[in-house]
Amino acid sequence: MPPMDETALITEAQHGDLDAFNTLVLHYQDTLFNSARRILGDEELAADATQEAFLSAFRSLHSFRGGSFRAWLMRTVTNASYDELRRRKRRPTIALEPDGEDGDDPGEPRWLADPNLSPEEALESHELEHAMEHCLEGLPFEFRTVVVMADIEGLDYTEVATAARVPVGTVKSRLARARLRLRECLQGFEELLPAVFRLQHEPSA
Repeated sequence: MPPMDETALITEAQHGDLDAFNTLVLHYQDTLFNSARRILGDEELAADATQEAFLSAFRSLHSFRGGSFRAWLMRTVTNASYDELRRRKRRPTIALEPDGEDGDDPGEPRWLADPNLSPEEALESHELEHAMEHCLEGLPFEFRTVVVMADIEGLDYTEVATAARVPVGTVKSRLARARLRLRECLQGFEELLPAVFRLQHEPSA
């Protein structure tokens, strides 16, 4: 099967080709749904947010002028997820930080690695996944979304900045703070953490 020609599909969809747009939907629907599920913590709400995101994308497709289409779609699903939270009267906490603030880049979190697992390790990984979702839900919306986009979906800083409509420095700052909060939260599930991560927190002799 030949690789998808995304640029051609976008152009065709912008000219009203529904088949082209549906091909793009099929390609990105899992990414958007998984992102919405992690942001919202609810599969039914995530399905609604994903559907609304694609409807919004279709209505505004003419406004896409190039760059990362994935980041552009992530913006739509982030907005749709926020709207779902507002509808549930669970307005997220707004992070008190100035746009453009630089932050340290602590590197990729080790607990998000996905090595080849034995059955026992797979069970532990499943439990860790629930712990991770619990800790994600405790983050402010702005922190949660950048973690989902950068650390889970693998968008680079520029793509996250495009999706979040903030400078790259703000993305780095939010990620640094979010990762610190996640580390602190996950210490409550220390028995589930990989040994290499736990050792980083043991006091030196």
